[in-house]
Amino acid sequence: MKETGKAGAGSGDGAAGKAGGGPGIIDMLLGKDASSPGAADESTLMTDIQKRVWSSLKHGYTYDAPFEESDAFLREHILAKVDMAVLYADLVGSTAMTLEMSEERVATIISSFVHEMSYVVRRHGGYVLKFVGDAVIAYFNGENNTLMAADSAVECAKSMNKAVEKGINPLLNQYDYPDLSAKIGIDCGKVLVVRYGSDAQRSYVDLMGPVLNIAAKIQSHARPCQILVGSDVYERLHPAGRSAFREVRWKGGEWSYRSRITSQIYKVYEYAG
Repeated sequence: MKETGKAGAGSGDGAAGKAGGGPGIIDMLLGKDASSPGAADESTLMTDIQKRVWSSLKHGYTYDAPFEESDAFLREHILAKVDMAVLYADLVGSTAMTLEMSEERVATIISSFVHEMSYVVRRHGGYVLKFVGDAVIAYFNGENNTLMAADSAVECAKSMNKAVEKGINPLLNQYDYPDLSAKIGIDCGKVLVVRYGSDAQRSYVDLMGPVLNIAAKIQSHARPCQILVGSDVYERLHPAGRSAFREVRWKGGEWSYRSRITSQIYKVYEYAG
């Protein structure tokens, strides 16, 4: 699947609706008038999502690769331990889609999902590390402010769910495709930047450390549309932000991971809105 298209390309007609000329599909979906404060930005954002996804479904529209900024950042921090918030967002239901649609159609939908989630990451100041199947792995630099990194990751996760619910799904529904949803897990702490090879410009670069492992494990326990964060994220949020979360009460031994600092069972919190 090529990633050479321009993000601004794609037709604005058809299912995605036309710009201007009164309230569009997104305004109606959100129940907002486009002239109300804050409505225009969200409306424009959702409309842009629909234009790109519609173009992808109809014309095989491809996206720009989202990894260049991350690659540049990592190459400047080889072998450094950097404070980060790491976010895993995994598409729910892709296996079921393979039973109902052609491989090409499934690939297009998955590609649209991961790239749209990447756009959300970049709008919130994060970096896209890589795609793993139908999952997006992203991180937020906390070198200078770990509190802001944690907050940005949480806000990004909330925007991801909104982008799927109000941007992607209404369009897919018009083609009788099943709704998409994401499971999201976030953790934070120090992560080691590694390079596999001696070529400073071309050797593969990646992140390594328990933060990535725990974020992945947290995500694997999330339900569709659910955002789960580790205690290290929760404790860095503003008190007002914490009030939207509640501790997850695990049953039996379904969660046995321990804090890297206290050796006690590592607490996980769910976003309750």
